Amino acid sequence: MSLRIERYSFRFAEQVLNSKLALKQEIENIILDQRILLRDLSRPKFNEVLKDLFIAKNWNNQPYVFGEENDPTAKLDFFKERIGVEVQFGHSSFIGIDLLKF
Repeated sequence: MSLRIERYSFRFAEQVLNSKLALKQEIENIILDQRILLRDLSRPKFNEVLKDLFIAKNWNNQPYVFGEENDPTAKLDFFKERIGVEVQFGHSSFIGIDLLKF
C-alpha cells in the first residue's frame, strides 16, 4: 500500500507552488517517500517521519508565523523559501487556525 496525493488549492496555492516547481516537487517527493511504511505508522509516528524528511531537505521546523513566540498556534509545521507546509490529520477544530496561518 502506498500514499497518494489529493490536491486542494486554497487561495491559489497551486499557482504559487507552480511558480516554485522545484519546491512543489520536493514536497511531493517527501510525502511519497518510499521509506514511509504505512503499516507501521500511527499519527505521531507519521509526524515524526515527515519531520525527519523535511528537515533533511533543509526545511525550517516549527517556525513562528508572526514572530509570536508566546502563541503556540502561530507556528507552521515547515517553512522554506516563503512556502509553508501545515500537516493536518483531520482535527476539524484546528482547521480555522491552520488556514489563518496562510
